[in-house]
Amino acid sequence: MIYQGNSIQVDYLDQAAGIVEFRFDAKQGSVNKFDKQTNNEFVEAVAILEKSSNIKGLVVSSAKKVFIAGADIGEFVEYFKKPADELYTWLLQINDAFNRFERLPFPKVAAVNGAALGGGCEMTLVCEYRVAGVSSQIGLPETKLGIFPGFGGSVRTPRLIGIDNALEAIAIGKAYKPADALKIGLVDAVVADESVMDSAVDLLKKCIDGQFDWQARRQEKLEPVKLNQIEQTMAFTTAKAMIFAKANPKQYPAVALAVEAIENHVNLPLDEAIKVEAAAFAKAATTPQAAALVGLFLNDQAVKKLAKDYSKHALDINEAAVLGAGIMGGGIAYQAASKGLPIMMKDIKNSQLELGMSEASKLLAKEVERGKSTPEKMGRTLSLIRPTLNYGDFATPDIVIEAVVENPAVKEAVLSEVEDLVKDDTILASNTSTISITRLAKSLKRPENFVGMHFFNPVHRMPLVEVIRGEKTSDEAVATTVALAQKMGKTPIVVNDCPGFLVNRVLFPYFGAFDLLIKEGADFVQIDKTMEKFGWPMGPAYLIDVVGLDTGVHGAKVMAEGFADRMKPDYKGSIEHLYEQGRLGQKNGIGFYKYEMDKKGKPKKLADDETYALLKAVQTDAQSFDEQAIIDRMMLAFCNETVRCLEDGIVASAAEADMAMIMGVGFPPFRGGPCRYIDQLGVANYVALCDRYAHLGKAYQAPDKLRQMCDAGETFY
Repeated sequence: MIYQGNSIQVDYLDQAAGIVEFRFDAKQGSVNKFDKQTNNEFVEAVAILEKSSNIKGLVVSSAKKVFIAGADIGEFVEYFKKPADELYTWLLQINDAFNRFERLPFPKVAAVNGAALGGGCEMTLVCEYRVAGVSSQIGLPETKLGIFPGFGGSVRTPRLIGIDNALEAIAIGKAYKPADALKIGLVDAVVADESVMDSAVDLLKKCIDGQFDWQARRQEKLEPVKLNQIEQTMAFTTAKAMIFAKANPKQYPAVALAVEAIENHVNLPLDEAIKVEAAAFAKAATTPQAAALVGLFLNDQAVKKLAKDYSKHALDINEAAVLGAGIMGGGIAYQAASKGLPIMMKDIKNSQLELGMSEASKLLAKEVERGKSTPEKMGRTLSLIRPTLNYGDFATPDIVIEAVVENPAVKEAVLSEVEDLVKDDTILASNTSTISITRLAKSLKRPENFVGMHFFNPVHRMPLVEVIRGEKTSDEAVATTVALAQKMGKTPIVVNDCPGFLVNRVLFPYFGAFDLLIKEGADFVQIDKTMEKFGWPMGPAYLIDVVGLDTGVHGAKVMAEGFADRMKPDYKGSIEHLYEQGRLGQKNGIGFYKYEMDKKGKPKKLADDETYALLKAVQTDAQSFDEQAIIDRMMLAFCNETVRCLEDGIVASAAEADMAMIMGVGFPPFRGGPCRYIDQLGVANYVALCDRYAHLGKAYQAPDKLRQMCDAGETFY
């Protein structure tokens, strides 16, 4: 054994041939990652290799299913809190070890199995060649965390795969499939998974024998790019236009910093270029966006761990059923079948069953068109959905999801009917968006088996599922529903019962703030543009058009009953008024905006002068508002209700609340969620802002929890 560590082991594969294996195998984790221990061992191992005289070639490998997942983000958080100059020094120390490894006096080949992401990808880049298995993936996703590659990735990629490919790979943060990575030169060969190591060794032997000029391959990474200034200008100009159209530099500064760093270092030798990368990385890492996005990543891991813990107590799920076809039922059936779970789809009308199957077929056909599936796989998936008009086979499903109209009387009747036909331990779940689970359970004989399972529309795109615990819902029912959501590829968050549960309860004060702004004279188009500039995927007027004004009015009535002190206005709002004029939003082509189909058959919104005329009937003032006033009023109502949900125990943690808002309604990810947003404003500053707008009503007044946190100097994170 040349070197033995807890994360890295180095030994001869073939001593006679001088071939060594540099193996990553973390003894204390399920994946390899560049944590503090691994970084230290890497330095030690490189020092030993530098002194070895009889090595002719080296293969970098992994003993795990994943090659290297990247850096340890949990540890990175602590480094990000340091001053930029300390972070810069730390990065140069790590890069020194990478550079020394790269310059070892023999060829090196990376044998990539599984994922080589972030630091894992950068590890392969200090090798002369990369051989990837067909199931692997490789890429530099750091910009999704508000940073960019800091172990030399931004320096080596332009020299290896070209400026345009490097900028795209880093800015978009894409994880490349092997075939795509091969096309751009990020890997040199793609082989069967079981042949990765043998192929890497074979390539290494050819390097040793002189069949491949590995020194030249290394040298191109050490020198500036080979493009002249005109070619460089064209490459950067084209790439920037594409990149900044997708990533707003003010919202995602790491992307702009990465592009700027690459532009500044492509004409420098590697050692000098690394310094430019490190300085720009330190700037990116100390932005509030990096703190928010890294926090988001950690929250996502925490939520997934909670779901995994719940699932340990779940009943087996071998078959499911959905009551109510149509768009929602078809979406649920598609989602289950696409993950290999057989599901029955029951309705009382053939036309609805046809609509549900059509929805599933349409979604599967799109996957075939995009090359993500095949006609054969589509057929197998569709065969897992069994449409039916009767309850004949309902003795077999392990869980039944009710997805009929949002009417308590109808839901109670359907749930009571199906309860008599299923097994005693079958879980019944309601896909209600607003109706109390405790209330619906009163009509059931086994309320302990009943739970809420709120999918968001469109089901195939929205990652969140709220699992709602009623007063009598058992732990087993919650656990089984959480397990089903995971099996369907969704992220479940468990919440307690109340009107609107978590996401809709928070969303309606946001719509209420919008209505109040309109009442006081605000322009709905200005509000939309302001909130979109703030980072929302769509403004509130556009959002309610997409949701449906009828759905909004119905939900508002439910919320007004539950939270009259802050969700029952003493005036008629704009949403209700437009609904009374027959405007439903995208459903009938007219809401706040009017809609026309574009060339792709998607609804395109257009400003409608008649909307302004109609809104005059509910406007009692003619004030104008600047952007910050609009943001403050909209966000106070939204964030305050999030905090009240924590206060009331509807959601257990700030991490779960933030993830629910990001996944459920599109809260700007680079702001990290409403709780993170309050932290970054400063709790005291936020409470002062609440006090400034307290005269507008309870929705704007700081919850007691925030005042207590302010007095104690506490934060959510």
